[in-house]
Amino acid sequence: MTDQILPQVLEQILSDGKTPDAVFSALVPALGEVLNCDRVFLYLRNPETQTGRVPYCWRRNSNIPEIGDAEWKKEPESLGEEDPLFAAALRTEPSIFVEDVETANPEVVNKDFEAKDFGHRALIHAHLCSDGLLWGVLQPCIFDRPRVWTDFDRQVIAAVTEKISPLAVAFVTASASKDER
Repeated sequence: MTDQILPQVLEQILSDGKTPDAVFSALVPALGEVLNCDRVFLYLRNPETQTGRVPYCWRRNSNIPEIGDAEWKKEPESLGEEDPLFAAALRTEPSIFVEDVETANPEVVNKDFEAKDFGHRALIHAHLCSDGLLWGVLQPCIFDRPRVWTDFDRQVIAAVTEKISPLAVAFVTASASKDER
């Protein structure tokens, strides 16, 4: 997938030599525009401590609910049982493209959980994995209508997740080091 050509704006953001914070801060809004989404957020997690946070969130407008969390929080023990998407991410399965939360297979999507916690109608649950561990989830989504995710969307997500997974590891590792001081 690395030989796929990303849109220039994403290619520029993902060029080498930038800090994870610089990449994520620029990437989340740019990805929202490239994929024509309503919201994009990045959940980063420490697989050793099962803690996570959402330090980056972009919304198309202020009517879209914001998701963000500056502090690291322990993941609920039941999260993998309650949320099949997160369970798949923990198993480091490929990213999941949900065209309609309302009609998706309940083995893939817990409609009630998604409605209560996120409110979106269509989403990409993009898994940031390294060495068999989940380090984060990148989640572009649409509100109020289903969305058929195109080959272009899938190629962009595959290329982006491949490039930012090492950055997620670096971000989480650096944050863990700071917390130990």
